[in-house]
Amino acid sequence: MSDLDLLHFEQLKKEVQTQYLENYTPSDEDISKWKGIDIIYFQEDLRKRAKGNISEKSFYTYFKTAPVTKLPRIDMLNILSAYAGYMSWYDFKKNHLFADEILADYEDLNEEQLNAPERTVENSSSEEVPEKTSESSAAAPQNTPENLPEKIDLQISATDNQIIKENSAEFSTYDTTEQKSTFTLLKKYLWLGISAILAVSVGLLGFKDELFSKKFYYSFIDADRNSKINAELQVQILKDNESPILYVAKPNEPFVYTTKSKKLTMVVSSPYYRTDTIYRNLETAPEAENIELKPNDYAIMLFYYSKSITDLKKKRESLNYLISDNALIYQVYDNETYGVETMDKQRYINLVTLPSTSLENLQVIETKDDKAGKINMIKFKIATDEKK
Repeated sequence: MSDLDLLHFEQLKKEVQTQYLENYTPSDEDISKWKGIDIIYFQEDLRKRAKGNISEKSFYTYFKTAPVTKLPRIDMLNILSAYAGYMSWYDFKKNHLFADEILADYEDLNEEQLNAPERTVENSSSEEVPEKTSESSAAAPQNTPENLPEKIDLQISATDNQIIKENSAEFSTYDTTEQKSTFTLLKKYLWLGISAILAVSVGLLGFKDELFSKKFYYSFIDADRNSKINAELQVQILKDNESPILYVAKPNEPFVYTTKSKKLTMVVSSPYYRTDTIYRNLETAPEAENIELKPNDYAIMLFYYSKSITDLKKKRESLNYLISDNALIYQVYDNETYGVETMDKQRYINLVTLPSTSLENLQVIETKDDKAGKINMIKFKIATDEKK
């Protein structure tokens, strides 16, 4: 990557900004100052004109920083170049050459030139094979009769063998083979017994928690609908003098907790249900139990209105009634450049009533309501799935 490529990319950003300003009027003409709803409108226009997409994370990385120190991927460069009216990133650079700049055109190389080095390697490899074969055949030793080792007779004489047999017969009355076999057998069983005892001890130490623990099954029920909760729940286990341990209860499945404690304190929370703290004496508690959770009606309504794309007028009126005029609204981002953004009530309503594919990933993280029954705090995010 050269410095000229970075200068070309700055030129491309200016032309992308000019192209967008021909049909739209964002909150600021400078593309580096766009955020929130401006970025969503730009993403929609990019999909329509260039048949491509740029994630919010990439927009903050390459458009909010000037000048940039690294180039985006080539596929993103091609999409932005097509949006600005060019065939590709190469076509854009070709039309914006600087003084004395030479643009390498690898497409002009014919197939014969590209394959020439490969043929050279193949020829050199084929020439080396016979040499290696001849060298290996020359280096291989010849199995001739002269090279074979001479067999040596280690037996001195037949007379010596007869003497050895006579000696073994004389000492046969002192054979202790049976005594040694008994001792070896006892030694073998002794080691087996010690090994078995050690194995049992290690097993007890390794699985003592499972042997002395007990499993409890908790199913969470919607208190208003008397049905299983089809959503993930956050379960915090609280213990004395310890930090909370966080678990996730899967939708439509009981939460299984294994413990050897005599009491249990757990806090169950969800964006769409009221947080509840549950206390149990496990000495008398049943192994399986259904626990009711009170739904958070405001969060459920916000989620429904955000997903619905029908009757936008009625949807805006309902949101305007539910949300307090002084509500604190936070949008959480999945990037390090811009973590959290605040917005007012009207801007949030405009965002969630915009017919955009980005709202398919909208998630309500937390809501709070005041004494008058109005929502005075909303925290949400629009998840992204950009590939690194």
